Amino acid sequence: MSFDELLKDLQGQKSVQEDPNRISLEKLFNESFMSKHSAFASFDEFMEKGKFQAKTHDDLNNVVGELFDRHIARETDFADWDAMLDAANKEYKSNE
Repeated sequence: MSFDELLKDLQGQKSVQEDPNRISLEKLFNESFMSKHSAFASFDEFMEKGKFQAKTHDDLNNVVGELFDRHIARETDFADWDAMLDAANKEYKSNE
C-alpha cells in the first residue's frame, strides 16, 4: 500500500469515526448523482471548479453560503445548497 493510499484510507476512517450516523460526501454525492445533475463526474471535481474545499460535512458547514449557492445554481440543476442536499439525501435513501 502506497503512502497516498494509506493516507486516503486513514482520512476515510477519521471521517467515519467523527460521526458514524452521517453518510459520507462521496456516497451522498456519488458519480451517478453528480453526472445526472451536473457536468461533473465527482463531487471533488465540482468543488475544485468553484475553488471550494470540503472533504467532510463539517468542512462543508464552513463553505455553505451565498458564493456556494451561486456555484450550485451555475453548475447543477439545483437553485441552491439546500435543494442539492435534499435531492442527494432522497436519492441515497431510495437506493439503500
